Amino acid sequence: MNPRPAGPAAVARTLLFVPGTHPARFDKAVASGADLVVIDLEDAVPEADKISAREAAADWLRGGGRAAVRVNAIASAHHDDDVAALTGLPGLLAVVVPMADSPEALAALHERLGPDVEVVALVETAAGLLRAVDLAGAAGVARLAFGHLDFAVDIDADTGEETMLMARSTLVVASRAAGLPGPVDGVTTVLDDPEAAREDAVRARRLGLTGKLCIHPRQVAPVNAAMSPSDEEVAWARRVVDSGEEGAARLDGHMVDAPVVARARTILSRAGSNDE
Repeated sequence: MNPRPAGPAAVARTLLFVPGTHPARFDKAVASGADLVVIDLEDAVPEADKISAREAAADWLRGGGRAAVRVNAIASAHHDDDVAALTGLPGLLAVVVPMADSPEALAALHERLGPDVEVVALVETAAGLLRAVDLAGAAGVARLAFGHLDFAVDIDADTGEETMLMARSTLVVASRAAGLPGPVDGVTTVLDDPEAAREDAVRARRLGLTGKLCIHPRQVAPVNAAMSPSDEEVAWARRVVDSGEEGAARLDGHMVDAPVVARARTILSRAGSNDE
């Protein structure tokens, strides 16, 4: 399947959450180096502050700010009010939809928001995971993302790497089948150790995920680096492509054939995109 046109949510390596209750942090989040800022109206906002957070996000997006917004879940009493407040705002780049499990609801949301607003389906339940291919193929969906903390609660499991492996790999395969970029991994809850976020991002990238949700500006730089090809990978890819070999050949003691060349071209493409 041919890839769909990629907007900011589709290609972001880092998606940095900033609570809607702290509008003073919105500009600081943009200055963090994150590929995409996500104003959070859901988990980071207490029930009593839902209205004020929504108004703060809308005011900032109306006044020249540009970001995605995580709205409240479609089944939430706050969802329709969130969408009504955001519809038509010039700075709205995307919406992140938590607890996504209905492709029909996502398509309807996209229709309501308009063609220029990307939809990120945040898969956080067993029902959502089982419909991952359908979610990825829904009109307007630009990316799948994994909410592993809520997913672990839903399936009554821990959040360990081994436990979450099947879910992460399922989202990778579903994304590819639908022509989407690799999915976005969940947050690293350790706030005071950027290395922990980097290590999580390295593991996620090895599985085929190409972005990560971040919850602190200190996580942005190490995650961006982990989600980008290393200097060594780029140098190898250039050697492979520049070799001009066809069929099966030998390079640096390893076999080079068509799939290896294709991988090298992908690495160079990703490196070029990240430099822009």
